[in-house]
Amino acid sequence: MNATIHEVAKRAGVSTRTVSRVMNRQGEISEETRARVQAVIDELGYRPNILARSLVSQRSNMLGVVTWGLDYYAPSRIVVGIEQRASELGYSLFLNLISHPTDSDAENLLNTLADHRVDGILWAIPEVGENHEWIRRISLDNLPPIVFLNSQPYPGLDSIAIDNRLGAELATRHLIDQGLRKIGLIKGPQGWWEAEERFAGWQSALERAGLDVSPQRIIQSEWSIEMGAQAMQHLLEQAPEIEAVFASSDDIALGALNAAVKAGRRIPENLALVGFDNIPQSAYFQPPLTTIDQPLSRTGRAAVDLLLERIESRRSAKKQPGRAVSAKALKLDPRLVVRASSDKSGT
Repeated sequence: MNATIHEVAKRAGVSTRTVSRVMNRQGEISEETRARVQAVIDELGYRPNILARSLVSQRSNMLGVVTWGLDYYAPSRIVVGIEQRASELGYSLFLNLISHPTDSDAENLLNTLADHRVDGILWAIPEVGENHEWIRRISLDNLPPIVFLNSQPYPGLDSIAIDNRLGAELATRHLIDQGLRKIGLIKGPQGWWEAEERFAGWQSALERAGLDVSPQRIIQSEWSIEMGAQAMQHLLEQAPEIEAVFASSDDIALGALNAAVKAGRRIPENLALVGFDNIPQSAYFQPPLTTIDQPLSRTGRAAVDLLLERIESRRSAKKQPGRAVSAKALKLDPRLVVRASSDKSGT
């Protein structure tokens, strides 16, 4: 049987409150008392009953995380940021991994997290097609607070995302500033919100510069090296006049780079290339890849901060009924990292 706090207090000759203070390093307690209580804790192997504590305090100090694709760079770095910030603030994670963004049974996942008494939920599933439609049909009022990552803002809901449209605009404007005018796009997968935002940024930059937005210079790809290579091959066949390409991810860009070289294009002399993600390997491509750096870990950390803010505001609202709290839709800015794949100043 596990020792109880009452047994520790009785053996040490103190109150249960003093034992709790020693365990939590709180209050002014003499070193002699602290040492005596700690010795009894060690002797009995006492461990606090976290479940019982959470029932009393109405806090589990646990955050639910629903995510996917930890074998991909961006999702994994976001989760690293979440874990780091949660740990710093004394929270543990209840992690749910799904196999594909469109496979999640949102209602069951949410109920499971609520049953485990998590204090809040981070929904880190990218928006693909209609996989966020459940937001409109499921009542969220009786669930823990939720912060959404990698999705468009929804009225009344908290969300945080990297500004994909801005990133694509930065990439495309950079190519324009290099004196390039015929700029192609290898677009991300159909239905992905992030892919659509990057397409919109590419299109906006071209239109602002008064350049042609030709459907012939657009081709679609999955988020993979192999599909990026195939996409570049087809793009060069249907639009051989292109001078530059914005690839919607670094994996796509790596495949595109290989296909372009096989087709006889020299990078960047007669075909400049920009990716998106700034994966660690991008600096070691041949030539090194110009790309868009996303603040991925910072996104995860900021999501935890936003969720804890919402948890506290909901608790305050219970004490002060009628107090309105506005939802937040945060966007973090990416940055352009210029390398040899697009820098024509030395060619």
